[in-house]
Amino acid sequence: MTDCLFCKIVSGDVPAKVVRESAGTVAFRDINPQAPTHVLVIPRAHHATVGDLAAADAELLAEIVREARQVAVDEGIADTGYRLVFNTGAQAGQTVFHVHGHVLGGRGMNWPPG
Repeated sequence: MTDCLFCKIVSGDVPAKVVRESAGTVAFRDINPQAPTHVLVIPRAHHATVGDLAAADAELLAEIVREARQVAVDEGIADTGYRLVFNTGAQAGQTVFHVHGHVLGGRGMNWPPG
C-alpha cells in the first residue's frame, strides 16, 4: 500500500520511535499517547483490520500478541497489568487501516473503555 502510514513506517520512509522489531512485526511509540506506556505493534505485511489478519494469517496475529507481551515486559508493566486493544473499523476508532495492537499501561484503566 503506497499511501498507508504504517507501511511507510515499516519501510523506513516515515520515522517512528521503534521499541521492538521481530521478523513479522514492528513496535513503536504512539504519537498521541493515552497512557504512560502506549506502544503500537503492527505487522510488516499490510492487513486492514485484525479480523482480516486473523482470517489470512493466524500465526502472524499470534506473533503480534507475543510481541505486545514482550513490550509490556520491557516497559515494566507486565506484572501490574496492561491493555491490548485492536480497534476494528471507523466507528470503533480505527483511523489507520493497517492492523495495529495498542499496548497501554502504566496507569489504572477504567471500564467500560469508551
